[in-house]
Amino acid sequence: MEQRLNLLEKGHKALKAMFGLGNYLAKCSIEKTLQDLIYFRVSQINGCAFCLDMHSKDLRAMGETEQRLYLLAAWRDAPLYTDRERAALAWAEAVTKINGGDVPDEIYEQASAEFSEEELIDLTLAVITINSYNRLNISFRTLAGGYQVGQFEAAAN
Repeated sequence: MEQRLNLLEKGHKALKAMFGLGNYLAKCSIEKTLQDLIYFRVSQINGCAFCLDMHSKDLRAMGETEQRLYLLAAWRDAPLYTDRERAALAWAEAVTKINGGDVPDEIYEQASAEFSEEELIDLTLAVITINSYNRLNISFRTLAGGYQVGQFEAAAN
């Protein structure tokens, strides 16, 4: 499979707008490790190889264990995740898979029990953002495997 377009190399203004969301999320109420856990799970759902490579490396650099990464697709059945992480993962999956409906009340109630209103808004923005990145990377066939931790920090500012 050949890459169609390299938005990063071209420094496209659309990507700069996306970096603005990342800058907001870097300072928001949701802890960075949880954000990246959500980014990794949503990227699994969407099949974005570039984002899976990126966020697995970022998570490992933050001290995440291999076992938790390996079991993330089956988080409901694995005892390795906190109630807060489970609520965030359920919310992220529901928002990502929203089609012809809404987020079920039970998932909203679970998320509301673990997150304040501000945190829930920030969590939703994080889910929307990674879904957008996934769609850009999948559409343009961004090549996976070459990401290095911290590679985009300078470009984002």
